[in-house]
Amino acid sequence: MAAHRKPRQRSTGGGKARTAATIALAGAATATGFDGTGHAEPQLTPGQVKAKVDKLYQEAEAATEKYNGAKEKADAAGQRLKDLQDQAARKEERLNSARDALGSVAAAQYRAGGLDPAVQLALSDDPDRYLENAEFVERAGNRQNAAVAGVRKRLREIEQLRGAAHIELTSLKSRRTELKQHKKTITGKLGSARQLLSRLDPQERSRLGVSPDRATRSTGPRDTLTAPGSAPSQAPNSRASAAVAYAYQKLGSPYVWGATGPNAFDCSGLVQAAYRAAGVALPRTTYSQIAAGRRVSRSELLPGDLVFFYAGISHVGIYVGNGRMIHAPNPSAPVRVALLDEMPYAGATRVV
Repeated sequence: MAAHRKPRQRSTGGGKARTAATIALAGAATATGFDGTGHAEPQLTPGQVKAKVDKLYQEAEAATEKYNGAKEKADAAGQRLKDLQDQAARKEERLNSARDALGSVAAAQYRAGGLDPAVQLALSDDPDRYLENAEFVERAGNRQNAAVAGVRKRLREIEQLRGAAHIELTSLKSRRTELKQHKKTITGKLGSARQLLSRLDPQERSRLGVSPDRATRSTGPRDTLTAPGSAPSQAPNSRASAAVAYAYQKLGSPYVWGATGPNAFDCSGLVQAAYRAAGVALPRTTYSQIAAGRRVSRSELLPGDLVFFYAGISHVGIYVGNGRMIHAPNPSAPVRVALLDEMPYAGATRVV
């Protein structure tokens, strides 16, 4: 006969606790959704979207200038590495020639038997001639010693060049790693900006003057703006005037980060290209360009001066007069004329 077991009593609070836990989990799942966030993102107004996009573009441009600087250094390190390798190759050619010459001398001595000079003198039929030959051999030996010293010197030089090349190679690898990091930052921020802009309908984007991909096209319609005849003539000299004229010619060109023309630009790339066309070499980055000339106050600005923006000097344009500049804004807009007051003004430089 089976033993009778007393049934377990259910806790009156247990069911409630389990129900509460189930509701909590369901609520958490609902709040988390499919993207893993803990709460739903609030709906942004078009103005808030534009503000966030502008901030992302500014951060991307700061990263772009860091990318440009790292690329400039990587290119320089690559060139130095190539020069060192070329020098080492030339010295190795000369070293091989010197080694071949020494080998020929050594082989000749071996074939001669290498007898003791006193014995050779004793066996010689013509001692006077032998002594003349011995003097010649001594001079040849001195030259041989000099050749050996030259070989040793070239070996040391080659080792020094190889050591320097190793340092440059390490630097180049470091710069390339830095480039990848900046590129990842840039593409991430631009991707976030495009995602935000995609929430707006075309009418809203048009009203705000932004587009997810307007300035990434390699070709497209130019802005209708034309250069006023007075702007270049107000420039302090012909080179500044030529730079301004170049900038006007590039109105409507797309913004592409890292680009220096002739068909697409980032902000410092446009400035560099404009002055390159005027025969003036400028550094690649905004924070180098601001130090490339004489600083001028805002009240002293003349067409051709470089104008800089943001505390980190992450944006630059070319002043064209009447409180305006030409610049490559960001991926939402092509090269265009804009007011200086559109961004936080940081300073200006006159480079010619």
